[in-house]
Amino acid sequence: MRTNISVLEAQPWLKGMDRQHLQLLAQDCVPAEFRAGELIFKEGAVANRFYLIVKGNVQVESSVMETDSVPIQVIGPGDLLGCSWLFPSGAWQFDARAMTPIKALCFFGTHLRELCETNNDLGYELMKRVSGIIIMRLQAVRQKLVERAQSHSHV
Repeated sequence: MRTNISVLEAQPWLKGMDRQHLQLLAQDCVPAEFRAGELIFKEGAVANRFYLIVKGNVQVESSVMETDSVPIQVIGPGDLLGCSWLFPSGAWQFDARAMTPIKALCFFGTHLRELCETNNDLGYELMKRVSGIIIMRLQAVRQKLVERAQSHSHV
């Protein structure tokens, strides 16, 4: 089932994107749902998709050891989940866990990455948008490191 372009136009992350680019994105987009507590993806696994969160909250986590994870950031409606699909390494850099029931739009990144190679305008537009998300994630990790350092210095 293809996603209607008007649904994509309503997503904050895609706001202002060229209609032709939205048509290309719509070809690789399907609805997705996750239950509260469900692991959406795991650090190190193959990153071949990304999500736009429509409803619910997702916690981005970093695995410290096999049994422990550190919460990095909570994202919600209108946010992009998953940036690793855009890069050839194609491995998730974080874990993502549904905190509440999730409704999302799932995009098949492998095909989109191929489209970006032939459609430079689309590739540049997606790279600009994904880069903004990567910067926000790095700042969230930085903040978490500062908090941990401060809590350890008070011990």
